[in-house]
Amino acid sequence: MVMAARPATRAASAKIPQVAWSEARPAPVVLVSGPEDLLADRAIRRIREMLAAADPSLEVTDLDAAAAVPGDLTTLASPSLFGEPRLIRVTAVERLSEAFLNETLRYLEAPDDGATLVLRHSGGVRGKKLLDAIRGGAGGGIEIACAEVKRDADRSAFASGEFRAAGRRISPGALRVLVSAFQGDLAELASACQQLIADTTGDIGERTVQTYYAGRMETDAFAVADAALAGRTGEALVLLRHAIDSGADPVPIVAALAAKLRSMAKVLDARGAPAKIASEFGMAPWQVERARRDAQGWQAAGLGRAIVFTAETDERVKGGARDTEYAVERLVTFIAARGGTGT
Repeated sequence: MVMAARPATRAASAKIPQVAWSEARPAPVVLVSGPEDLLADRAIRRIREMLAAADPSLEVTDLDAAAAVPGDLTTLASPSLFGEPRLIRVTAVERLSEAFLNETLRYLEAPDDGATLVLRHSGGVRGKKLLDAIRGGAGGGIEIACAEVKRDADRSAFASGEFRAAGRRISPGALRVLVSAFQGDLAELASACQQLIADTTGDIGERTVQTYYAGRMETDAFAVADAALAGRTGEALVLLRHAIDSGADPVPIVAALAAKLRSMAKVLDARGAPAKIASEFGMAPWQVERARRDAQGWQAAGLGRAIVFTAETDERVKGGARDTEYAVERLVTFIAARGGTGT
């Protein structure tokens, strides 16, 4: 099954069903919430396709909640002379007009038969009264929460789901390289997956991904750091070389490694809930969880040596070495070996 974003916390206590975007279905009222537009668009498209498959005479109309005036929703939802099913797709609910708010609250008391009202709210506090009403059960609706996909694990699961849905296989190494190459917009990652699916045959390996996206390999310092800390020496060096070839400065790469190593040192022996540890060390709970994942497989002695070697490399890349690129390569190799070799 294709990975679905985790529902927003505030929706967890809602009285209406919480449905994954990949399992979107029609209902009298469908609230599509959260900032991840790609997932929201896919959910809404799935609903449209299901309705059209059930009745090709489906009428589809769009309404801007920010510009709506009294009577807009009522007119669109009302049955026509021939009683075709209606799909009303409403955008910008996070900027809704007062007129749309009042009319929709009335509409929820008795939704029109044959109408499917899809409300897209991308986030923020505006429209909370409407969202609370829907989540409380008014209109007999469902909610599809499209939270932002930020964690590496979730992005990997999303990409893996793209290939699985197409009946294709991608190697773990190729998947890591692909996700590392597209750390920004989820839509870009989805497009990259679809291009590989369309342009290649058979199983997809690292060489194929590198051939297609060598120019898009992630140049961000933290991508190099993530691979090194996970012990993936080859991938870390590939990312480092692409970063440097793309004009990246070695200094921020070393700084990213240093920052992650310091966070790992704080949580390595810490016990308790992430929130408690975060409060103690001035970190966010998600930073604690990430540092704990990074620290898996590390020993205190190796981590200490890595921190010292990183500090020494920091001096080298800031003027103490003739070949700064080689200095960073040595550091990446040393860290990928968990601070045990490479000196």
